[in-house]
Amino acid sequence: MKGLVMVVSIVAALVLLTACGGAAGPVGPAGPVGAPGPQGPEGVAGPPGPVGAPGAQGETGPAGVAYSPPIYVGSDACQECHEDLYTAYLGTGHAHPLNKVVDGQAPTYPFSEVPNPPEGYTWDDILYVVGGYGWKANFIDKEGYIITGTAQYNLPNKSLKLGDDWVAYHAGEEKPYDCGSCHTTGYRPEGHQDNLPGLIGTWAEDGVGCEECHGAGEHHVNDPYLARMIIDRDSERCGSCHSQGNGTEIAASDGFVHNYQQYTELISSKKRVMDCIDCHNPHETVKYASRGESIKTECESCHFDNAEYQKINDRRHATCTDCHMPLLAMSALADPAKFTGDVHTHLMAINPMAESQFNKDGTSSMPYLALDSSCRGCHYDGGRGAELTDDELQAAALGFHDRDLAGSLNKKR
Repeated sequence: MKGLVMVVSIVAALVLLTACGGAAGPVGPAGPVGAPGPQGPEGVAGPPGPVGAPGAQGETGPAGVAYSPPIYVGSDACQECHEDLYTAYLGTGHAHPLNKVVDGQAPTYPFSEVPNPPEGYTWDDILYVVGGYGWKANFIDKEGYIITGTAQYNLPNKSLKLGDDWVAYHAGEEKPYDCGSCHTTGYRPEGHQDNLPGLIGTWAEDGVGCEECHGAGEHHVNDPYLARMIIDRDSERCGSCHSQGNGTEIAASDGFVHNYQQYTELISSKKRVMDCIDCHNPHETVKYASRGESIKTECESCHFDNAEYQKINDRRHATCTDCHMPLLAMSALADPAKFTGDVHTHLMAINPMAESQFNKDGTSSMPYLALDSSCRGCHYDGGRGAELTDDELQAAALGFHDRDLAGSLNKKR
């Protein structure tokens, strides 16, 4: 009975509480913001939007400085201001490695002559004469090919008593002219000069003109004070043509050094510290220069002790170049019996103990002069010096300039 009464009481209380409950009160203020959660993964980028319309054209800026590389104007353009240099230059070999035949007339040279073209040709058939200044001449036909066969003219050589004759040149071959890199000015290896198939490359001027060493002259002739020309005194500039191969070997054959290796010879010795212009004026001839006292004086400016003290006290015996720059190279002519070619070497140092000038197979030269090369150009049977044995030549050469062994030339002056 008591349990029933308790249940009824509880139910009555709940009904009373429910009946007495009013409407819901207002929402209370928000609580403080909680700490941020961890960063979620990056979403995938959407495709790019469409390209917008171009903006308006901006203002034009100020004009830049106009420039175009100078063009070649030819050596004749240099004459107006440099007449003395130009006139002297015309007497050098640089002006005559490639000579055009104009109106069927033979080219003219300051010291030499090429009297005729090869047999079977007239001057009307010849486009160019290659060389002809001092040693030999070859000929280019109207298609630009070098004429082969008995087609090389060797100029007379008074000291060798040879030349003034025609010899074979690459008989049976077709020879395009590809020597323009050293025989012309402003050379480019692409194309064909005058659109002739035999002429390989193009150039601005026949021969080695002023601009080949000094650069294209258009800007200079228009304003000589503002646009200065190149003055390159480095021997490598000369060596670009006066060398062969890679410059590490002095090429030789048949007992003579090949021509056009003056730079290679020079840098093979202690003379590499010198520049070509220490001895040479590039605007003056070497081939036809007087080689007497002027050359001796040139050497004595440095080698005054060697000039003063010599075993043979007679200046008529030999010049410096007779012994130290003998005719060891061959361009066109040589006489093995006289140990003499037709081009002076630039090896200079004499090694009296050397057994030979060349390596075993004769294809390269030593970087010094052996007795045969230095002495036997004079000391042979019929030469201007007495014929001497190897031992006699060696005894004369050893200590030739030694102060203690040699007498002073002052005693003879």
